[in-house]
Amino acid sequence: MAKTLQSLFVLLVVCSSPVLAQRSESDYTISNFKFESGESIASLRIHYTTLGRPSKDAKGVVRNAILMLHGTSGSGTALATPMSSLFAPGELLDTTKYFVILPDGIGHGKSSKLSDGMHMRFPKYTYNDMVDAEHRLLVDGLGVSHLRLLMGTSMGCMHGWIWGEKYSGFIDGIVALACAPAPIVGRNRMIRRLIIDNIERDPEWKGGEYKTQPRGLRGAMGDLYIMTSAPVLQLKQAPTREAADSVVNGYIDTRAKAMDANDVIYAFDASRDYDPSTSLESVTTPVLAINSADDFVNPPELGLMEMLIPRATHARYVLIPISEKTRGHGTHSVPAAWHDYLAEFLQTLH
Repeated sequence: MAKTLQSLFVLLVVCSSPVLAQRSESDYTISNFKFESGESIASLRIHYTTLGRPSKDAKGVVRNAILMLHGTSGSGTALATPMSSLFAPGELLDTTKYFVILPDGIGHGKSSKLSDGMHMRFPKYTYNDMVDAEHRLLVDGLGVSHLRLLMGTSMGCMHGWIWGEKYSGFIDGIVALACAPAPIVGRNRMIRRLIIDNIERDPEWKGGEYKTQPRGLRGAMGDLYIMTSAPVLQLKQAPTREAADSVVNGYIDTRAKAMDANDVIYAFDASRDYDPSTSLESVTTPVLAINSADDFVNPPELGLMEMLIPRATHARYVLIPISEKTRGHGTHSVPAAWHDYLAEFLQTLH
């Protein structure tokens, strides 16, 4: 009985916290959305989660909005959990002060996607399409014409650079976590190609018209595991052959059950035209770009960031050394690894 009362007390405390009390989810529908490919869709649904409430200045402009963008095959809804320490009262993105918006990108989460029924007939979206939809959600759907901060992880990080080029005056500051403002080529593109080919070359895929998920999805999730791997952490997790087999098989089992093969194909191919390196000089918004030294997707030995970042007027690059806090590419969703850099950056914003 005592344990039951204790559990009830904990539940009441959690549910009454300012973060959860101000959380909501909804959909915004864009009619006749036109894609870069020339295709269009009569009704594009963009799902989003919000934390906190908008605050307007004397001119009616929302001044406390933060846009947080997720990575490939993720969702804004899911990103809220690993970032939750930032939203607590007194923390950097305290949701009693800030209005945090976490959209599910096109083809992801609860937004319009292939697995809703169109399968491979769904328009072949790009990152530019996704950014366009994010912008329309803010301006037309939520009445937000100004962002205090844009934070993006992985794919969302790349969206951040596109935002910086298209809408520099819209944003006070951008935090780009785990990406480079460069085209997806080399090993990065190769592993995306492997993920796609694992599915499309499986006879069970049937051109996208499968009734059950093709076995090739499991191979694709294996490639994704390597893509997001962190060797130091994984050696600690799996110090024996048996443990290693168990960890990777467990990951593949979980991801393969949660994902749809067609959605995965489009999500990993959406980066095909991404290349902000041609217009970095147009990014006048202050940018804090953070990568980790154990990132398989953005290996520091390429030297890309040192070459590209100086071309953006007010950009700073931080490379986090490998430590107990880093998680390979997934360091982008570990606030403890970059909290202090974010705090310093926020103090510089006007």
